[in-house]
Parts: sequence; C-alpha cells; structure tokens
Amino acid sequence: MGLFDWISGSKAAPAGVVRQPAATLREAMLALNRDTAPFQIRDGAPEGCDLVAEWKIVDARWYEIFAKAGLTKVFKVLIRFDETRGEVRALDQEWNVEWRAGVPTTSLSVSSFRGQKTEFSFGTGYAFKENLSGWGKVYEYRFKTGELKDPLIDVAHQNGWGWKGVAFGKL
Repeated sequence: MGLFDWISGSKAAPAGVVRQPAATLREAMLALNRDTAPFQIRDGAPEGCDLVAEWKIVDARWYEIFAKAGLTKVFKVLIRFDETRGEVRALDQEWNVEWRAGVPTTSLSVSSFRGQKTEFSFGTGYAFKENLSGWGKVYEYRFKTGELKDPLIDVAHQNGWGWKGVAFGKL
C-alpha cells in the first residue's frame, strides 16, 4: 500500500472474492439505508455520479441533533463505479452549514474542499428532563467520516470491489 492509498483510504479488492456486477453492488449499498442511521445513500444522477452518501442534515429527525452538535461543516461522498478497474471511486465534498432558528441551510464551502477527509466530533447534553424526572442526559451524538464511509467500503469488499479515494483527477 502506497502513501497516497493510506492517506486516501484506498483499499484493493479482497483476494478470493468474486466481483459482482455494478448493479448488485449498487443495490447492496442502497440497502445500507435505515431510519436509525444519521446518513443516507441515494441516487447520484443530479451530481453526475452513481451514488451519493451524505449526512441526513435536512431530515427533521436528525437536524436538531446536528444543530446541538454545533456542526458548521458536513460532507458527502460522491461515488462512481469503475467496472473496468473493479473499484469504487469516491470523492468527498465539504459543505458549510448555517443554522437559522434550528433549521439547517447548506451552501457549498467558499474555501471548497475536494479530496478525502477524516473528521470526528462528539458531545453529550444534559438538562432538566421534560417529564420533570430530574437532571439527565437529553442527547448524545458521535459523527465521524468513517461512520459514513466504512459501511460502504465493507459492502464494496463483500462484493469483490476495491475502494479508491480520489483527490485529484476524474471521479
């Protein structure tokens, strides 16, 4: 593994695993969606790619948690399936988030980021509980880029595909 592969999180396809068709891999990645996850995986056609994985920043069930976390930047992963090389090409994009009356407004970062990113943030909030049962934990969160990327990489490997983090060049 080269230095760039280590920095970008690139990982070769596992030996001995038969590569499945791109359509099978796509369905397996979309199957990662669940109500309890703070991310979603959706069709990437509007962005000119195969899939997009992103935080549920505009989901009413999640934006209160994101707002309490004080997140000012979020990111999404643009995904393209390169069938010739048998790899999933992934490009991270960072976005600025501005909170207005507890509702998120997103905009592309002026200092724009393109490449590979690793972040981690966490926190816990305590207050008097609404049911007056006393002082207690009212929320706890943990957001890290790996929470979004690792399941995608695992699914790629389970389907015989490699993962290639892209910073320069074509997705």
